[in-house]
Amino acid sequence: MVKLRISKRVSTALINSLGAGVVPRIGLEYIAVGREKEVAAILQDLENITEGGAAFRFVVGRYGSGKSFMLQLIRNHAMERGFVVADADLSPERRLVGSNGQGVATYRELMQNVSTKFRPDGGALASILEAWINSIQNQVAQDSGMRPNDDGFDNLVEARILEAVKNTEGLVHGFTFANVVTNYWRGYRSDNADKKNAALRWLRGEFDNKTDAKSSLSARDIIDDDSWYDYIKLFAKFVSDIGYTGFLVLLDEAVHLYKINHTMSRQDNYDKLLAMFNDTMQGKAEYLGIYIGGTPTFLEDPRRGLFNDQAWQRRTAKSRFTKGFQDTSGPVIQLETLNESEILSLLQRLADVHAIHYGYEKAVTNNQFNDFVQEVVNRLGANVLLTPGEIIRDFISVLNILQQNPEISFEQLIHSSSLPLSAADKNLDMDENSEVAEFTL
Repeated sequence: MVKLRISKRVSTALINSLGAGVVPRIGLEYIAVGREKEVAAILQDLENITEGGAAFRFVVGRYGSGKSFMLQLIRNHAMERGFVVADADLSPERRLVGSNGQGVATYRELMQNVSTKFRPDGGALASILEAWINSIQNQVAQDSGMRPNDDGFDNLVEARILEAVKNTEGLVHGFTFANVVTNYWRGYRSDNADKKNAALRWLRGEFDNKTDAKSSLSARDIIDDDSWYDYIKLFAKFVSDIGYTGFLVLLDEAVHLYKINHTMSRQDNYDKLLAMFNDTMQGKAEYLGIYIGGTPTFLEDPRRGLFNDQAWQRRTAKSRFTKGFQDTSGPVIQLETLNESEILSLLQRLADVHAIHYGYEKAVTNNQFNDFVQEVVNRLGANVLLTPGEIIRDFISVLNILQQNPEISFEQLIHSSSLPLSAADKNLDMDENSEVAEFTL
């Protein structure tokens, strides 16, 4: 068996994140199990987007089933393949539309979190623009034999830049977008930090009124609640034109749309989601993938969920002929509970990572793994509560205690504790559909 190779940075992120009940940004490939079909479907999406297509998926599962984990896995796969990605959690302050700018607030969060393979932690917007400009400068130098300080060099670069952004001018709001990107180049060319920062602020949706945008950039429009999704499509086209594979948008916690109490406001958000869905399905968006994480309640509740709308029912309901199977080419990826074999594999991977991180020889035996699984399976409510989130949190705690207290045996620890239900477990047991705080793995 090949010994697992993992850096201290990655193992630290995994152990700390999983122990605290949050999804790590890195290292997910070391612990991903039981999602092979879903991952294969996503990789097919990425291939389609690479060829100029678009994708829209709901990643649906109850709390703790792995929605956020799956979205992060998609994010990492996409960055490795040269995509630009942006992610955000929806909330009462961040929706798709809203009377108090909640739609553009979501856009702002996405653009703050723009990431690439070489800038995976967000804030990559400026580096994307500057890497593009540097690439054009290198092309001009190679083609013309000129140097950056030679007369006429910058004019040749600007001509190439104008040619590149011209492809966006035919799209909705494309002329304004092209003007702002060109202004960024001119600020870069003249070493004018104010002009560059103004262009970045505009691209991030941070101008609140057209007057300020016009005085700073000669921009006639700003990004607002009505237009922010148009600019998402523009950005996808732009990044693909300058050498990236495409653009992925990941929105988690869609349950916050379901929780909107005002019926018309909730329907406005569902209508915006439907417009985004139709764009991607009908070929009106290019080089764009949109992935939405939500609970079954958000999707299926006939009173407040998407299924309240006949249009959404037609688009997302399962075929009558697929009972017992999941069509992974459909718009909804339903995350099912892991089986015992998959749970066992997950625990083995966690034990490997933990042992490498703390520098000891893994001592947990197959029988002990099985004992732990049986303790979890047999506890009260396990048929409802058996989710990756709960299992991982419990198991990391067991490993930590054993590492810190070598005089205690594995059997003593798990059998004496009897794995009591947590407060969150009890709430879920009383009402499986209650909207409690999610363990987001």
